[in-house]
Formats: sequence, C-alpha cells, structure tokens
Amino acid sequence: MELSQRVLALAPSATLAMSQRSAELKAQGYDMINMSVGEPDFNTPDHIKQAAIKAIEDNITRYSPVPGYMPLRKAIAEKLDRENHVSYAPEQIVVSNGAKQALCNVIEATINPGDEVIIPVPAWVSYMELVKLAEGKSVLVPAGIENDFKITPEQLRNAITPKTRMLLLCSPSNPTGSVYSAAELQALVDVLVDYPNILVLADEIYEHINFVGSFTSMGAFPEIADRVVIVNGVSKAYAMTGWRIGFCAAPLPIAKACTKLQGQMTSGPCSISQKAAEAAYTGSQECVAEMCTAFKRRRDLIVELASQVPGWKVNVPEGAFYLFPEVSAYFGKEFEGKVIKDANDLCLFLLEQAHVATVAGDAFCMPGYLRMSYAVSDDTIREAFNRIQTALAKL
Repeated sequence: MELSQRVLALAPSATLAMSQRSAELKAQGYDMINMSVGEPDFNTPDHIKQAAIKAIEDNITRYSPVPGYMPLRKAIAEKLDRENHVSYAPEQIVVSNGAKQALCNVIEATINPGDEVIIPVPAWVSYMELVKLAEGKSVLVPAGIENDFKITPEQLRNAITPKTRMLLLCSPSNPTGSVYSAAELQALVDVLVDYPNILVLADEIYEHINFVGSFTSMGAFPEIADRVVIVNGVSKAYAMTGWRIGFCAAPLPIAKACTKLQGQMTSGPCSISQKAAEAAYTGSQECVAEMCTAFKRRRDLIVELASQVPGWKVNVPEGAFYLFPEVSAYFGKEFEGKVIKDANDLCLFLLEQAHVATVAGDAFCMPGYLRMSYAVSDDTIREAFNRIQTALAKL
C-alpha cells in the first residue's frame, strides 16, 4: 500500500520509541528503569481530579468550543498576566489537545513551504518534524555543554536570512534543562528587533520547573511582544500528561488561524480535562512548588552521581527534569565483539546490560550525548547509576 511522501518523510519519535522498547523488556520480565520519558512521576493533585469528577457529575461531557471553554481561556489569560507579566486577551488563547498540538497548530498556521525556522539545538525531537510537516526548513544552531546549551546573540544573527520566518525557543529546555536568564533573552531580543518579520514561538511548558527562582517569558519584552506566540500547558507543572491540555497565546490573527485549523482537525479538546485544567490554574499552587522542590533535590542527586561516571561531562541543569551528559569517551570501546560507535549504540548497551532506558542525543540533533529524565524517585536514580557504573566497567 502506497503511503504519502509527507508521512514517509517524518521520523518516528525517538523518545517514545525508547520508552516503548523499555516497556516491552519489562513485559518480558526484566527489571527496567525507564529514564527515557519526559513525564512527572507524581500523581495529579487531588483538587484537580475532584474538579474533573465534578465536571462528569455536572454532565459537562459534550463538545466544547473549538478554542476551549471561555472560563479556562480567561484563567489562562489571568495566569499569563499574573505570573509572566504578559497581556493576552482570552480571545487570543487557543486551548488544544496538549502543547504538542498547540505547537503544530502555530507552525502549520504560519510557515509556508521554504520558510526557515531557527531552532537552537539540542532541541526536542518533534520541533524539526513539525517544521518538516509544514514544508519549512529547520535552521539548526548548535550550542554545546560548554555554553550550557544556550545560543549567543551572534549565533542568532548569523543564522538569519531573508527566508527566516520564525525563532523557536524552548526555556527551560528539553532535553538539557537550560534556562535562559532575563539578560540572555534580552540579548536575543536586541537582535530580533532588527528583523520585524520574524515570529517568536516560545515553548514554555517547563516554566514552573526551574531552580533559579524566577522565569522570564519571551512575551515579556515589549519590543517584540506583538509577534510572540507562547505555548504552554498543564502536563509538566501539574503532573497532567494524560489529560492532554495545552494552549497557545498568540496575536489575534494567528489565534484565529489556529482555531480554524483545529476546527478541521480535532475540534475542541476534552471537556472534562478543560475543567481540570481550569482548577489547576485557579486553585492552590502549593502542589507546583512541592514538585519543583523534589525535582531540584533529584537534580542535585543525578548531577552528583553522573559526575562520578568516568569520562562523562556533566553540567548543572537549571530547570526541567533532564540531564544531558556528553558521553563520547565511550565511543570506540567494544563489548562481546560489538563496537560502541555512537550514542545510539551506548543507549542500546545500557538498555541491554544495565536495563536502564535513556535517549541518544542524536534524536535531539546533538550527537555524542544522552538524555536522562530524572522524573523518577531518588532511590531509582541511585539504582540506575549503580547499574550504569557496573555496565560501563565492562567496556
């Protein structure tokens, strides 16, 4: 059966593939530790679950408006004003089936064939594929561990061409946990003011999981505020990955375009999930702070343990729940006749010999690295590194 060139050109998600492989081995009876998936291990807070139960009891089970219920859109607008000091009317908010759909909507609504999208790398696996789906071109700007995986203003300016349509920036970052400071963002903004036709797509899904005490949104800079699209959601901060609620906050023409697109593709998101998300944004935020405290403790632990692995280069992430060590010291080593040629081989080695699932940096356009999620318990992190050290000693 012949498939479309569009789908044949797409790469499968490496993170989901490794998580699936880990699940398969676990089903076969192996004691697996899955550090490949970007999902909080906490349960959704009770007050949010209760809001969903009430929504069911109140029969809020019919189709919702395509861009989401107005009370939720108002709650998001108030959150953006209160926490991020950015101003978007509820009409500029489009609620989607997760932040991934919000990203897809914005890219499909604004990128034409041949348009260039600047993406600092390492970057989340789906960015490049979503640009490809829109027939755009990803312009990858590399930033290694020596720069804490953050691009410089000079790199941004050098990447801009007459075809540049968008900068896609993620802070705090998946896969590195890097957080751009207000000063670092201002330096990028100072470049962007010279190019008024460039949109900024700011993926801020990890904003609440930061260990520096503050977060600055790209939408907070008045020089470019009228061309910033913010994407966020409840998955990470409120441990609501399965509820599938994200949103974009955009200039009104883009918001209307995303609504039109979503209306043809999926219609509005789950009615019950929206009521849960409304409770997340309007209720107590103590749960967010508690989870962030736990992630910081785990960050400190994994950095300590990873720094003890011979040959690994490790920085200190300032947010999210990922470590992205440089591991090329193990390339060229051999085990049972097989040579570890790259990070993909090392990931498979750790999967098979340590029963620890990680993701190769190649998936994030940064060969030579691994991504490890520390959204697991402290004891699980310790056990994972005991296994990793034992396995690597065989090489």
